[in-house]
Amino acid sequence: MKLTILGGGGFRVPLVYGALLQDHAEGRVTHVVLHDLDPARLSAVTRVLAEQAAGVPDAPEVSATTDLDEALRGADFVFSAIRVGGLEGRASDERVALAEGVLGQETVGAGGIAYGLRTVPVAVDIARRVARLAPDAWVINFTNPAGLVTEAMSRHLGDRVIGICDSPVGLGRRIARVLGANPKEAWIDYVGLNHLGWVRGLRVAGRDELPRLLADPDLLGSFEEGKLFGVDWLRSLGAIPNEYLHYYYFNREAVRAYQQAEKTRGAFLHDQQARFYAEMRNPDAPAWKVWDRTRAEREATYMAENRETAGAGERDEDDLSGGYEKVALALMRAIARDERTTLILNVRNQRTLSVLDTDAVIEVPCLVDANGAHPVTVDPLPGHATGLVCAVKAVEREVLAAADSGSRASAVKAFALHPLVDSVNVARRLVEGYTEVHPGLAYLR
Repeated sequence: MKLTILGGGGFRVPLVYGALLQDHAEGRVTHVVLHDLDPARLSAVTRVLAEQAAGVPDAPEVSATTDLDEALRGADFVFSAIRVGGLEGRASDERVALAEGVLGQETVGAGGIAYGLRTVPVAVDIARRVARLAPDAWVINFTNPAGLVTEAMSRHLGDRVIGICDSPVGLGRRIARVLGANPKEAWIDYVGLNHLGWVRGLRVAGRDELPRLLADPDLLGSFEEGKLFGVDWLRSLGAIPNEYLHYYYFNREAVRAYQQAEKTRGAFLHDQQARFYAEMRNPDAPAWKVWDRTRAEREATYMAENRETAGAGERDEDDLSGGYEKVALALMRAIARDERTTLILNVRNQRTLSVLDTDAVIEVPCLVDANGAHPVTVDPLPGHATGLVCAVKAVEREVLAAADSGSRASAVKAFALHPLVDSVNVARRLVEGYTEVHPGLAYLR
């Protein structure tokens, strides 16, 4: 089975390959094709994978190419993990937004809109090529903003593109762990959009254990989200929000923390990964050791400003191991082998949330089999959550309209309608600022 990874020179590719090395079942991936526009990055990652595979019998063959059509042709699965504009682009997104006093995070608010505006045209081109060159392939989208990009690709690939994120899985795992339950035996009632969802129940053996957690302030305050949001707010909500909702519920504090930080997250990662790839130019550098050291630093500093604002302290050791690669492999196995499972995924709504149309991509538990991912029926969201979901989906639709038409007015509208951008004038200045620093937004007119 052939797996193509777009963005194959990306820093997190070894996580995916490491998961593949642990899969020895029938029908596994035998060939991994890495595609990237940067030959030096491809070379660096290929070296890391070679050291990973040392001593592993029947490790998947790895090849690399800068030719997109060659990479796609004959693929059974395509992992799309591209970053249009690179980390330099992400750092610019943050700077332009923060200069206007609004959030520049890569998936939330102004930064997420800017990232989406330059990513959607590229993702759509990829989707069209997949439809032409590998029509039977399944596309698993890692690219942020994951829900928005998945929806853009679904207009050309239908349900054969599925978006993934490890945030809901990590949240469910933490809740189960603090309740003393096995995460593999728990049903997580989670619904929303990517990076905008809530756990409203966690059932073990048919019993909802979330009320027990919400009723115990010591237990509720003992894990990441309890520390991040505070016990009182979680009990007011009656649910556990995805960690990214901290940017909404504590927006002023988050913006101030990012403005006062020595470096934005994008700038930190840009400098950190630049050091990694520079070190990898030395042919004698121990590739795996250098990569793993850099990975550990990256994970430990994740959402550091938010945790500092909330006084949440350091991340727990159990939360430093990532997880999105495990979701991707579980999804791929379920489809390729018809190993039926349940995963929280980004898929087309169909009739799951009545407040959204059938083509809107949402993040929800899905039953997965050889025919793809099928969203399960869920209860309606409460009013406060419905309002946020509908507002942000409206923003996503304006981003898609702008990317499709090149309309600058639609881009301004996308920024102005976002709940975290509080002024049409600010929206106009954001579009001006982003088009000045991003050549990839030259299509807006």
